[in-house]
Amino acid sequence: MQPEPVTLAVGYADIRPRDGIVVSHEHLRWGEIETLDGLPVTLPARSVLFEMRYAPSVEAAVVVADMAMHGDVVTTQDLATYGATLGTWTGIPQARVALTLVRENSWSPQETRLRLLWVLLAGLPEPLCNRPVFDMSGRHLGTPDLLDPVAGVAGEYEGVVHLARRQRGVDVRREQALRAAGLELFPVVGDDWRDELQIAARIRSAYARAARRPASDRRWTIETPAWWVRTDTVARRRALSDAERRTWLRRQVG
Repeated sequence: MQPEPVTLAVGYADIRPRDGIVVSHEHLRWGEIETLDGLPVTLPARSVLFEMRYAPSVEAAVVVADMAMHGDVVTTQDLATYGATLGTWTGIPQARVALTLVRENSWSPQETRLRLLWVLLAGLPEPLCNRPVFDMSGRHLGTPDLLDPVAGVAGEYEGVVHLARRQRGVDVRREQALRAAGLELFPVVGDDWRDELQIAARIRSAYARAARRPASDRRWTIETPAWWVRTDTVARRRALSDAERRTWLRRQVG
């Protein structure tokens, strides 16, 4: 992945961009800068909204916000509250549209892209992000990237990390367990993005297959057993201890 350039907020200072650095002369309001490890930086909500406003598309803006929330940098409410103060600033209409589409539990940019395609191109109900699935006795079967719990359809983006031999074995066993419990799964890999219509057709096909399954095939639930610790919001993740984070967040890769 190509590194992103660093944006310097310089106000009216005569500083020019160079390799790896872009310059913003946009107005900075009082209180929008804090010092982090000795370095002055703009506040998280301002920084994320800035990137969303200047992103090349709504989709790219949603990815920016989703990944900021994956890192627990901001919450949806942080962005909405700060965005409400920006009036007619450059790019704010795009950012506000994107804010209706951001979610706090996406684990990778491609998961976000797949979720948007699922809803906006395939025209299907919005899936849940990384919702754990259990068998009827409360045993964790797996956590699909995206899940429609009503239709019983799950989508998995298989990035490079999933191609390693050990990880692939884990993935296959997890997928087998989910299918055996009655979930209809479909995969998406990197090359598939060359034809988004084909991905949309694949999602619709999974829905059609799921609709043909008898109700008796469904032997899974998303009801969380008492022993499970939920980590699906920024607030819940921030509340974890270091030991809990090591236990419950170690598998958060896309």
